[in-house]
Amino acid sequence: MRKAASPPKTRKASAVQATGACVCGAVRLEIDVPARWAWHDHAETSRRAQGCAYATYVGSYRSRFRILQGAEAITRFEDKVAGTTRSFCGRCGTPLTYERSHSPTMVNLPRALFDERTGREPRYHASLREAPDWAYTGAPLAPLKGYPGIMWERPRRKPRREIDDFL
Repeated sequence: MRKAASPPKTRKASAVQATGACVCGAVRLEIDVPARWAWHDHAETSRRAQGCAYATYVGSYRSRFRILQGAEAITRFEDKVAGTTRSFCGRCGTPLTYERSHSPTMVNLPRALFDERTGREPRYHASLREAPDWAYTGAPLAPLKGYPGIMWERPRRKPRREIDDFL
């Protein structure tokens, strides 16, 4: 009688983990806390992959990253020209990982996947030159009257023209 193979043990390098999941819950993952770093990426490719003005990532050493559930649901896209690979949940499309061939020991994950703290706050900005002109840049906001919870950026006042400008 042959003994069934035991599942592989996942080594945890830290006593604390942050768990993340896709929108539909098919894929669950975790990293050991603290993450290596966190940043806002304004690059066009990240904006398009994430569908937002900029993507916020946490970087983790690959040895401190684990897929807990749903590995079979993950779809990967490799951009050979850029040397990057992105993975997504094949069911709901949630972006999961962003890997770069020049950093083989690291894996980058959208910060929004995690509910808990990851041990790093995003203090860095990458590819600011690629930021779109329509992205929010921190201008003062005011409550929008009649719409609770909605803030808006008031339009700039046009300078008053002198009467001579019209003659």
